[in-house]
Amino acid sequence: MNPADLFDLMPDMAVCARVVDAGNFSVAARQLGSTPSTVSRQIKRLEEALATRLLERSTRKIRVTESGYQVYRHCRDMAAAASGAVDAAGQSSGKPQGRVALSAPTAYAKSVIHPLVPAFLAAYPDVDLQLVFADHDIDPLDSDVDLVIRATSQPPQGLAARPLGRVRWLLCASAAYLRERGVPCQPRELAHHDCIHLGETADDNRWRFTRSGETVTVAVRGRYIANHAGARLEAAEGGLGIAALPEFAARDALASGAVQAVLADWEMQARAYQGPVWLLYPPNRFLPPKVRALIDYLQAQLAERT
Repeated sequence: MNPADLFDLMPDMAVCARVVDAGNFSVAARQLGSTPSTVSRQIKRLEEALATRLLERSTRKIRVTESGYQVYRHCRDMAAAASGAVDAAGQSSGKPQGRVALSAPTAYAKSVIHPLVPAFLAAYPDVDLQLVFADHDIDPLDSDVDLVIRATSQPPQGLAARPLGRVRWLLCASAAYLRERGVPCQPRELAHHDCIHLGETADDNRWRFTRSGETVTVAVRGRYIANHAGARLEAAEGGLGIAALPEFAARDALASGAVQAVLADWEMQARAYQGPVWLLYPPNRFLPPKVRALIDYLQAQLAERT
């Protein structure tokens, strides 16, 4: 194959890498801003040029052939090299510009990241920010998201990670509720209170606490169950009971006195996400200035809260 023919195949090779990573033509087409029929034609053209079958197609998914996987590895490396070249050029220009996409768990994105957006956009007028609210894990290697925020005890292998603090859980209630029902001094007393919990699993109502080596688990109940932190906070403010909340969601309400902390000398072991918070991204040697700017900004802002 002469160099001119090889150059003509490069766009189709990049599409091949995206199709295999996405798992089907429709997802790849959306990511590429194209159509499934166009993507399919590009793969067929590449197969004809290489004289080999790359993909076995079905209505819902694809299967990569043995030779297709070998071709895919080179296509992926080619796309990664192109991305590295773009990143290197952006690094040398030094000016943050373009769109950067960041995903985070819904409650964390709304309560922690969203309030920081206006100042970031004001500081970097040539950067656009896309904030993706997602409670499922997103892999920045297999998506169009540049950065991912995840609460996990150990960041996954294969990704660069920067610490952003911790997610802690606590109990909150309004002063009116506590005057009427009393302030619990021990976790076991929660069994006699209206408690607002997530209700996402069968044992979400079993709250676990630790203090000085002691562990206590208590089964709680209440008349209101909600799997949204903002709704549980509003319910607590309205006097419906004692709510389990991530600290970041309750911070402003605690500062204003809308709610009070309950059993603050005990540490709640939540079943939902908790622990260290990490900012994850592909381990590229060169990061575009727009991505570097957001990483540095988030670390500077959130370090003050930990």
